Amino acid sequence: MAHPDDVDFGAAGTIANLTDAGVEVVYCLVTDGQAGGFDRTIERDAMARIRRREQTDAAAKVGVTDLRFLGHMDGSVVANLDLRYDISVVIREVRPQVVITQLPMRNLDSTYGSHPDHIATGEATMAAVYPDARNPFAFPGRPIVDLDEWAVDEVWIPFGSGAQGVVDITEQLDRKIDALMCHRSQHRDPETMEERVRTWWQGIAADHGLPAGSSAEAFRVVDTR
Repeated sequence: MAHPDDVDFGAAGTIANLTDAGVEVVYCLVTDGQAGGFDRTIERDAMARIRRREQTDAAAKVGVTDLRFLGHMDGSVVANLDLRYDISVVIREVRPQVVITQLPMRNLDSTYGSHPDHIATGEATMAAVYPDARNPFAFPGRPIVDLDEWAVDEVWIPFGSGAQGVVDITEQLDRKIDALMCHRSQHRDPETMEERVRTWWQGIAADHGLPAGSSAEAFRVVDTR
């Protein structure tokens, strides 16, 4: 994901389900979120440290303790070979079956969801999944030393159009909210935010035919085998 808190908005309920089932989950954050927040008195280096700490606390709420921060600059992410290389290294190290990332294209129905960093992160991740991480000859002159190639089975994209994967997170909703609330530097009005997002996830559940009162996260599932 591009920024701290992106994974919590998009997938924290699903992550909680997975970790409860014994699945190992690793977070990879492309930036430290230096350009986030509202307090102009906070230096950007300090904001980066704050947001790493907030994301680490949020991850712990849903059972994740392994976080990889790539250190790219917030607001300046591009889907270039440097980012593809960095993500490929993480994929080869972690060897995941599933990668969750952002939509690699602009959605004109979602201004906030189409942040340029999100789009670039999604595109670089898709390129890292295929062909980079599975290609032993990728990055000529810049080999990924001592890391065998790895093929990811599926990519899941939160909020992706044509979502096929709908995950019931009703029992995990409070943990998802707790994770989001860890990002204190990003919320002007936490109570309003919580009310809005609870309604949002209930709406996703209703749109996909889950029982009244349910909450859900939805994903576009891409078979990359």
